[in-house]
Amino acid sequence: MTFEASDTKKMDEYAAQAKASWGDSEAYREYERKSKGRSDEENRLLGGQMMDIFAEFGSIRSSDPAEHAAQVLVKKLQGFISEHYYTCTKDILRGLGQMYAGGGDMTANIDRCGGDGTAAFAAEAIRVYCR
Repeated sequence: MTFEASDTKKMDEYAAQAKASWGDSEAYREYERKSKGRSDEENRLLGGQMMDIFAEFGSIRSSDPAEHAAQVLVKKLQGFISEHYYTCTKDILRGLGQMYAGGGDMTANIDRCGGDGTAAFAAEAIRVYCR
């Protein structure tokens, strides 16, 4: 999956929202260190890889979010975020899950990628994982 120009604009909006909310946090400073020097193309590729994970969630969204396959995907998502963006603790992951299913553009983008209900399914799988 690749991101088009409009998707890049959304990524820029999410980045601005993140800075406004968490700009003073260690996680945000880590994000800035890890992303420094990345090209737009590298950012698009990473964004596409992350959306591929959501597509995987979408492929199993009719199953129980507590099942092994869903929990493996949550761990994969957490690892991806930690490797490429910032250390994704369970507390951070829990908050991300709430954002994913919170409505708006983020939910719509995830559902567009994985099918209707993917964001809610991923959020529930994350909630179970973070207990």
